[in-house]
Amino acid sequence: MSGGAAAWIGRGGLALLGAALLAVPFVLPELGYGFWVNIVTEILIWSLLAASVNLLFGYVGLLSFGQALFFGFGMYGATLAVIHWEAGFWTGLLAGTLAATAMAAVAGALAVRLTWHYFAIITVVFSLIFYFAAMSNKTLTGGDDGLSFSAPAVFDMAGVTVTLADPLAQYFSVLGVVAACYAIMGVVVRSPLGLAFAAVRENDRRARLIGIDVYRTRLVAFVLAGALAGVSGALFAFFGRYASASYMVYHVSGEAVVWAIVGGIGTLLGPLFGTALLIVFRELVSTVWENYLFAVGGLTVLVVMFAPLGLAGLWRGALGRLTAPRAAPAEAPADPVAPSADARAVPGGR
Repeated sequence: MSGGAAAWIGRGGLALLGAALLAVPFVLPELGYGFWVNIVTEILIWSLLAASVNLLFGYVGLLSFGQALFFGFGMYGATLAVIHWEAGFWTGLLAGTLAATAMAAVAGALAVRLTWHYFAIITVVFSLIFYFAAMSNKTLTGGDDGLSFSAPAVFDMAGVTVTLADPLAQYFSVLGVVAACYAIMGVVVRSPLGLAFAAVRENDRRARLIGIDVYRTRLVAFVLAGALAGVSGALFAFFGRYASASYMVYHVSGEAVVWAIVGGIGTLLGPLFGTALLIVFRELVSTVWENYLFAVGGLTVLVVMFAPLGLAGLWRGALGRLTAPRAAPAEAPADPVAPSADARAVPGGR
């Protein structure tokens, strides 16, 4: 099998994944597992936060523990827009994304001047500053108690109103937004900008020598990652009709880092696979063991040990072995002792 066959198998797997996600709200309730529709919705939302970590760490080489900050800005941007402006779903989503993007531009202007552990530390510091500010400003954010709101309209035209209170509308709204974000990210990482990301990740000094503005490239990646986290936060607010400052703390960012690593850093859909594995495993184990986090941690360690490239790396490896061209059987070597044809033709030939 050739590389073309691998591409066809990859496209088939992607189509199968898409069909499965489209069937979730119809098939699972029929099987008596309606609760899992909400779990799949949650997986889709959290995978975007993991994808924002992956964009920075996997494609640019910057490990951020501050993505919860932009998640929180997206969450509160959407929530406050609904509460104070009576915004609908799409307007609230836009407000949350813009709030997170603006915060990422401000934080990134300072953070991307640093690399390695210094960058990781400053992202934690930014996250803690705004976490404590949000916790103390209860008038605006509700602090630890949070803010709640009613489900906004997704569609309101010609006398027809569809809100997020409709389970199908909620699921397909989330699925559509998440799919669009992954599609945009796929275009970005395959574009010249994505090539600049890879060059900076591999060797920033050489990237400078060939004319790449390393600071600007890192800043663009940081802002894009902040926007992804903001979309995730806004969707989470709509999903729970709730926003709380407790989601802005750095351990939320840490979970996203783990999901991204387990799924496969530097791959487009790796964060989705990692998030799905750990959340599904958590839900299954938590029904039988109250200390389920030990099991989740153990599974994470096993994946990192035996699949250091993540679940996406396992898939790529299996696909590569399946589609690798088979070597032609080697011809038997000539017998050095056997006489040549000329020697056999001449009587007494030696």
